[in-house]
Amino acid sequence: MSMVTNTLGRYFAGRFLVSAVGVFASIFILLVLVDYIEMVRKTSGLVSASALMVAETSLFRVPQLLEKMMPFCVLIGAMTCYLALSRRLELVVARAAGVSAWQFIAPALTSAIMLGFLATVAYNPMSANLRELSKRMEAELFGSAPSGGVQDASGFWLNQITPDGQVIINAARSERQGVRLTGLTLFRFDTDRSKDGDQSKDRIDFKERIEAREAALEEGRWVFRGVRRFSLDAPPIDQDTYVVPTTLTPAQVRNSFSTPETVSFWQLPSYIRSSESSGFATAGYRLQYHKLIAQPFLLAAMVMLAASVSLRFFRMGGVQKMVLSGVGAGFLLYVLSKVTEDLSKAELMNPIAAAWLPVFVGGLTGFLALLYQEDG
Repeated sequence: MSMVTNTLGRYFAGRFLVSAVGVFASIFILLVLVDYIEMVRKTSGLVSASALMVAETSLFRVPQLLEKMMPFCVLIGAMTCYLALSRRLELVVARAAGVSAWQFIAPALTSAIMLGFLATVAYNPMSANLRELSKRMEAELFGSAPSGGVQDASGFWLNQITPDGQVIINAARSERQGVRLTGLTLFRFDTDRSKDGDQSKDRIDFKERIEAREAALEEGRWVFRGVRRFSLDAPPIDQDTYVVPTTLTPAQVRNSFSTPETVSFWQLPSYIRSSESSGFATAGYRLQYHKLIAQPFLLAAMVMLAASVSLRFFRMGGVQKMVLSGVGAGFLLYVLSKVTEDLSKAELMNPIAAAWLPVFVGGLTGFLALLYQEDG
């Protein structure tokens, strides 16, 4: 019986892995095609944009998007696997051989935990590195375009106090966690301190606006390249470089510009430590770190949810309701994870609780549903 159970275990694990990887690959191809079509539309007016470079940019952007959908790939894959086994009456045969539901979902649970472990330690660093590479390629494609490019919703802003006055910097895109910026606009102001009777006050006067193609952070300064300067009483002036002094360090800039999703799992602990020492908020980094640690168990919880709605025999009917209930449970779990994530980033909830609460809710819901179905 041990040999039969082991053979069945490997068989069920293989079927689950094929289904989950198949769903993952299908969504990956779909996202690549959609993103490629959108990139082709945006680069249609750029002569320097080759089809290969546009395709590579889309290909490198998708892995990070797909990482967020990995729990749902496992959920749909597990539902597909168990519904197919039930339709072919393989679950009936397994039950007739004395194998309980807990025994034939155990291989899928083990496989899901292994997939989650690989996703955390290998897939996440790869997706973060590819996302940074795609940002560089986007800068090459759109850096010289007047109004193109894939920009962040509000860009990135910096306020620099220099010996010559105040400089406000806006960057459309960030690379290498803010060490290199592209699509820049600078606003320079003169700060004069004047006295009015016994009171002294600062007067800020606009001096000039500067457009730059890119900027790089060097020791003690920002170096802007491809510069055009606009002032109120003079024609535009073109310069190759322009320097703005700064007291920011690369570590501080990375902590300010990098989002937790673009930092790999292995770099998150150092980012948390450097953010704490620099006085920056660390809630987002801590949440991302604990979410990645909890990811294997979240995938196992998705398998539990899928099994709770997919083990009913086809001859008993109600398959459509089972599929809809499984999708609905996954959607509600997603809403819960987003709520806890927002609460954690607002520092209203502990990052550990925010990362693990969806895991416990999903796993406990699936466990109780299976317990009721199997053991009454």
